[in-house]
Amino acid sequence: MSDIPSFDLLIVGGGINGAGIARDAAGRGLKVLLVEKNDLAAHTSSASTKLIHGGLRYLEHLEFRLVRESLIERERILMIAPHIVWPMRFVLPHDKGLRPKWMLRLGLFLYDHLGGRKLLPATKTINLREDPHAKVLEDRLVSGFEYSDCWVEDARLVVLNCMDAAERGATIRTRTECIGLNRENGLWRAALSSAAGEEEVRAKTVVNAAGPWVDAVLGKSGTGGEEDNVRLVKGSHLIFPKLFDHDRSYIFQNRDDRIIFAIPYEQDYTLVGTTDVLFTGNPGEVQISEEEKRYICDAANEYLRTDVSPDQAVWDYAGVRPLYDDHKSDNSTVTRDYVFDLDEENGAQILSIFGGKITTYRKLAEHALQKLELDIKSSWTADAALPGGDFDPMQFDRVLDDLQTQYPWAERPMLRRLLRAYGTRVHTMLDGVTSANGLGEHLGGTLYARELEYLCEHEFAREAEDVLWRRSKLGLHLDDAAQAKVASWFANHETAQ
Repeated sequence: MSDIPSFDLLIVGGGINGAGIARDAAGRGLKVLLVEKNDLAAHTSSASTKLIHGGLRYLEHLEFRLVRESLIERERILMIAPHIVWPMRFVLPHDKGLRPKWMLRLGLFLYDHLGGRKLLPATKTINLREDPHAKVLEDRLVSGFEYSDCWVEDARLVVLNCMDAAERGATIRTRTECIGLNRENGLWRAALSSAAGEEEVRAKTVVNAAGPWVDAVLGKSGTGGEEDNVRLVKGSHLIFPKLFDHDRSYIFQNRDDRIIFAIPYEQDYTLVGTTDVLFTGNPGEVQISEEEKRYICDAANEYLRTDVSPDQAVWDYAGVRPLYDDHKSDNSTVTRDYVFDLDEENGAQILSIFGGKITTYRKLAEHALQKLELDIKSSWTADAALPGGDFDPMQFDRVLDDLQTQYPWAERPMLRRLLRAYGTRVHTMLDGVTSANGLGEHLGGTLYARELEYLCEHEFAREAEDVLWRRSKLGLHLDDAAQAKVASWFANHETAQ
């Protein structure tokens, strides 16, 4: 047994909750192992609407604690990850027959003041019959409100937390599945399976952050069999060629009391979603349905001057939210708050995590370590920048100008993309490069082999899909031939294995 690797904390699941806990725990000096059966952020954490937000709609459900915590975290995450998180203004039209204007104004007043907003601009009333909105929205929409939230590159947030955890001593293992958990002499023995075969590790504590598979992992632990604690709710999105030319986003009220967003996406596109549909299938095979496509288009067409149809979408994606099942009948009202379930026997603990949202992942990690009584050192993540995020969030353009001065041979669109993805870590990638020839094989667009090498060495990338659809959305910008070149590069480079 002495030959079996031993850890303070075994985390099962490489989504945002597992990644955040790994980072926090490693920074407090704990010996951490995180295992993920696929790629980091392969499922729920790369299928969000990609917002860091307070959850304006949650005010209607009286979830004031969740909204306040989310609003506070919104600016904290903006401060520690300004390369992948940035401010965004949202336009909420007032539509007669739906929520009255006084209700919208009151909700937005609370939204502005509940979380101690410091960096983001306040709500203002706007005239929708003036440019730029008059060209986008239907004539019946006269006025509305413009308020602040933030955008996030969701999968990159997961990866950066795992990067930081690894740099602080954690072991991050992707394509590694936990296939068995057994208590033995006050410790956990975990059976792991990967392409290299099966192995065992020991851990004092297990964190079950498996998202849609949290009940399945709990069933492997011998704590009472598989439970039924999770309600899987599918959220789907459509990506259209750019539907409007300005940088504002829209939040549209639906007749069924839900909302959808229309958000500028990847410079050339508009993201529209999301849905709330009960899901009962395999979470690894979730796809948007034709009914959801029609729902999204119908909801958007209630507001847009020019209608859209499903066949205009250039891409779509779907994921399931593993919400804690509080037995409410409406999927849209099931709490987005997180719930912990702690089981302990002879000192061997397993903490299962249900629900949660990207915005509150950092606080969830703090609370998880408190629940496990592993917060032996003070919390530290509120002000510590994630890799590449050590610059002023309001000075992105200045940082880009400085980058252009340092690398005058590089075209500005490429530098902007790299800075948005890697922040100040772009210097690690470009160190010593004096021309585009120094970036290695050109794979298409602004992508070169040097970037793939960086992603494999520092960001746990192993396959083309990891890069094209998670660590970036270059899959939207590269044609089939270029994507095939990326796949070929991975097939022929040992560093990617």
